[in-house]
Amino acid sequence: MSRTDTAASGTSPRTSRVNPVVFYGSSVCIIAITVWAMVAPDSASTVIGEVVAWISEYFGWYYFLAATIFLVFVIFIATSRYGKIKLGPDHSKPDFNLFTWGSMLFAAGIGIDLMFFSVSEPVSQYLAPPTGDGETIEAARQAVVWTLFHYGITGWAMYALMGMVLGYFAYRRNLPLSIRSALYPIFGKRIHGRIGHTVDIAAVLGTIFGIATSLGIGVVQLNFGLKFLFDIPEGTAAQIGLIVVAVAMATVSVVTGVDKGIRRLSELNVLLAIGLMLFILFSGDTVFLLNAVVMNIGDYVNGFTGMTLDTFAFDRPVEWLNLWTLFFWAWWIAWAPFVGLFLARISRGRTIRQFVAATLIIPFLFILIWISIFGNSALDIVIDGNEQFGQTAMNQPEQAFYTLLDQYPGVTLSASIATFVGLLFYVTSADSGALVMGNFTSLLPSSTSDASPPVRVFWAVATGLLTLGMLIVGGVPTLQNATIIMGLPFSFVMFLLMLGLYRALRVERHRDAAFRATLASSLSVRTSAEGRAMARTWRQRLERATSFPGRRAAAAFIDDVGRPAVHEVAEELRARDVDVTVEESDTPGLGLPSVELLVDLADEQRFAYRMKPVEALTPSFAVRSQRFDETHIRIEVHLAHGGQGYDVMGYSKDQLIGDILDQYERHLEFLRLNRGDSANESTLGSDGTTAAETMDDEPGSGGKRPAGQA
Repeated sequence: MSRTDTAASGTSPRTSRVNPVVFYGSSVCIIAITVWAMVAPDSASTVIGEVVAWISEYFGWYYFLAATIFLVFVIFIATSRYGKIKLGPDHSKPDFNLFTWGSMLFAAGIGIDLMFFSVSEPVSQYLAPPTGDGETIEAARQAVVWTLFHYGITGWAMYALMGMVLGYFAYRRNLPLSIRSALYPIFGKRIHGRIGHTVDIAAVLGTIFGIATSLGIGVVQLNFGLKFLFDIPEGTAAQIGLIVVAVAMATVSVVTGVDKGIRRLSELNVLLAIGLMLFILFSGDTVFLLNAVVMNIGDYVNGFTGMTLDTFAFDRPVEWLNLWTLFFWAWWIAWAPFVGLFLARISRGRTIRQFVAATLIIPFLFILIWISIFGNSALDIVIDGNEQFGQTAMNQPEQAFYTLLDQYPGVTLSASIATFVGLLFYVTSADSGALVMGNFTSLLPSSTSDASPPVRVFWAVATGLLTLGMLIVGGVPTLQNATIIMGLPFSFVMFLLMLGLYRALRVERHRDAAFRATLASSLSVRTSAEGRAMARTWRQRLERATSFPGRRAAAAFIDDVGRPAVHEVAEELRARDVDVTVEESDTPGLGLPSVELLVDLADEQRFAYRMKPVEALTPSFAVRSQRFDETHIRIEVHLAHGGQGYDVMGYSKDQLIGDILDQYERHLEFLRLNRGDSANESTLGSDGTTAAETMDDEPGSGGKRPAGQA
């Protein structure tokens, strides 16, 4: 991120450090599994196979139902009144433009496996569909649709769920950017103990196996690509070399951070992938492929509802389910903590509605076109009679993509670009994963901080070793089976996250209700208090509307009006035995102070009223009058949940005091409504503690973390 990391107040560390329970607990589990896989591969393969068979028989229906519920919940939240809530304070702005943001959304959520399955799966579904006869027109139409279904909005909804959960609690509630934060409305302060540690360890285990699956797929495919281009033999030696190179590149990238490393790789990745896709489109039967894209869209939309809940109850193709739908749903779940945290990390300042819409639409549009072009190109070759290509794509899927490129001119160039794109996909997934797992296993000073470089390097290396261990056991199928196993326990956690988010969002409703309840009262009080002065008020308003003060005028307002008004309110509150403080902090780049009134309300969320100087552009008509500079200063009001967007510059002291009291009354009404909610579920944890204070995460906000939080 471009913002400078700031240390939290209190006893929080000024630099990140490992969370010993989560770091060592997850590390021991992963190392034990890796060593077991390398020392006793036959035993590991047998046990993994038996566990997967048990899950498929007894929890197959559950995976289908859970995936559907996740999708429905995400769409409901985005389209409801909660969709306008920002992942951050009300005044926060996005850190990245739309193209960069969309590129990172896509590159983080999809890796080299898209190249792997975009050719292999359509051909496999055509030759061996789950129901009906293969090698028919209907099988050809459904082949691409099944691939789109497995890579479609259902999986991206799981990413969106995790992303909005983590972004909301980290950037709007000022809790750590970790899975446990979303459980605060359910378990209260106990998230800082065993419950929180267990959830984070489960997230790390699911994440590393999900990433290892993608990296294992990438290794075998890149290994064949090197053989295809340079005649480098396939085998363990070459795969170890690829893992070492990729881990080294991921280490360099992840240490440089989001802005310089992951951001640039994501943008380059998308541009090269688009170029490769356009090459196939215009080198092949362009008209056929365009017709196929449109047809696939219609077939996907038409069949989506039935496919979503189709458990094949009467004639279950168990092997097919384990290889495809159950694997993909478990894979999406395993990736959800990793991708969700990364998406939250890059989406601060977006509304929930914007975030969900972009996460569901932008990557899937690219995936739809990519799969349709490559999948239908492969099907066209098989239908035209190239049986050998079909068998290769189905039985040696790592060879499918390069074998397809071999059917077109300029294969050396296109295969070289494909190898480079695949390596970028690999590195983007590896460095994003190392960053996220480092954050999961660290105590961070703020929600915008990252784990230390050594911790991120450790996770990059650990992922590489786990990938190697699983490849030794049985290759890609074993990685797929391990993902099905690791995805199951974390799916239960995702339901708890949904409940925690919903409870927290209900609090937002109370804030709006408190504003409406106190608005009429505040207006009537102000009218009666000003009385005869109302004749001058409209002239004051007109003067404020046509004035664009500079720094000197702003400094004078703070000295003569702002600071005295705040201190006068503070003194009156102290006289009424209220715990109140006044804090000042410098505004970077302006040389003007921010003045903040903080009222401690015991176990309730504290009240904060901050006057923050903000530099703004002066309207062009005012600049042309040559009476004003190109910029002017606004004194904007910021409350605990963010900036309110209005300017108090030019208020009299009495008017400013009236505004402070208006906001204070609204805050008290908000707390009253919040306490009165059914069973206090929106605010109280199960242990009776209050939810974390919603404080602005900028310096000087006076925000504090709950007891026990790092």
